[in-house]
Amino acid sequence: MISGFKKFLLRGNVVDLAIAVVIGAAFTAIVNSFVKDVLTPLIAAIGGQPDFSALTLRIGAGEIRYGLFLNALISFLMVAAVIYFLVVRPYESLSARFTRQEESVLRDCPECLSEIPRAAVRCARCTSPVVPVP
Repeated sequence: MISGFKKFLLRGNVVDLAIAVVIGAAFTAIVNSFVKDVLTPLIAAIGGQPDFSALTLRIGAGEIRYGLFLNALISFLMVAAVIYFLVVRPYESLSARFTRQEESVLRDCPECLSEIPRAAVRCARCTSPVVPVP
C-alpha cells in the first residue's frame, strides 16, 4: 500500500502540479505587491483617494458598503491589467518569435481551384497541367 502511494506522489503530473501551485502563489504575491505598493499610490497621486472602503450607503437600519466593492473591483482590474500587459502579451510575442511558421504543402489549382500539392505538375481533379512550385 505504501509503495502505491509513493508511486502516486512521484508521478510527473503530481509533482508538476505542486510546483505550479508554489510558483503561482509566489507570483501572486509579486503581482499583488506591485498593484498595492506601486499602482495604487500612483493612482492616489493622480486621482486623490486610493481607498474607497469608507464609502457607504445607509438605507434604514442597513448599511451598504459599496466602497469595499469598488476597492475589490479596482484591485481586480489592476491585477488583470498587470497580468495581461506584463505576462500574457510578452509571452505571446516570444512564443510567436520562436514558433516556426510551417509552409503550406498545398496550393490551389488555377483551373478548378481544388487543392493540389505544391510540387504537382498536373491537377488530379481536372487534369490540367500546372507549373510546379518548389
